[in-house]
Amino acid sequence: REQSVVPVARLAGVTREQFLRDVYPRRRPVVLKGMELGTCTTKWTVDYLSQAEGSKEVKIHVSAVPQMDFLSKNFVYRTLPFDVFVQRAAEVKHKEYFISEDEKYYLRSVGEDARKDIADIRKQFPILAKDVQIPEYFEKEQFFSSVFRISSAGLQLWTHYDVMDNFLIQVTGKKRVVLYSPRDAPYLYLSGTKSEVLDVDNPDLEKYPLFVKAKRYQCFLEAGDVLFIPALWFHNVISEEFGVALNVFWKHLPPESYDKSDTYGNKDPTAASRAIQILDRALKTLEELPEEYRDFYARRMVLRIQEKAYRNDYG
Repeated sequence: REQSVVPVARLAGVTREQFLRDVYPRRRPVVLKGMELGTCTTKWTVDYLSQAEGSKEVKIHVSAVPQMDFLSKNFVYRTLPFDVFVQRAAEVKHKEYFISEDEKYYLRSVGEDARKDIADIRKQFPILAKDVQIPEYFEKEQFFSSVFRISSAGLQLWTHYDVMDNFLIQVTGKKRVVLYSPRDAPYLYLSGTKSEVLDVDNPDLEKYPLFVKAKRYQCFLEAGDVLFIPALWFHNVISEEFGVALNVFWKHLPPESYDKSDTYGNKDPTAASRAIQILDRALKTLEELPEEYRDFYARRMVLRIQEKAYRNDYG
């Protein structure tokens, strides 16, 4: 059966106060229109981007196919001067290429040392950062990172969740974003923070039969749109045309809840990681019992988790 599609709500002219009072507490994705984003939405042409940040080297993903898969790593990492990269990402067919003439490019900015430093457009792309007015609908100390992204037309990113709240600011170009509620995690065939179901439009239902049960939320972003993606919401993004975006991540939980070594915003909160380790130990302990008993006590454990930890008020 077909997955039902729920359009993501679109709101225009939402102030910081309205967002914090009416939108944020609901923990649902929302497209915010008419936000004041600075001159970037008109200034950031291919030529301007190339000229502004020049020939500094950037590490990029290069994929022979539009659908990038982080689990099987069907892409390669390469380094290009920023201006060359921008020109190539904007082309459909390439005269110069790494894998094939219609390969796709994707830049996700990282800190100076990706293992230790977070992405911050003010540090990695200081000239472009001056053109952007980031909507600060959160406290300054909650800020985590600002990730600069450039994608070739047609590029599709794998479905995943982040543990931070997030504004996806579409500066130029168009994107389609498909989202799934955290509650639908059982139907998404997870491997860590990522879903194994790559093709959300034509899923392999023999391999992933439960996927049809996941409720699909969807929106189309145009230049100047801002999508609020609450932490733990799964998202799958297609760039319908060459485009530039900026993600701003901030901490929804108290700062001590997060893994200090997390530079990407995708490591589970420390309490969640500890709970999963304890559960793994409990499952190991159950292996000491014969199958019939193991099944019985495992079912009791599931019921206990449902009673003690599940929410009843999900809309």
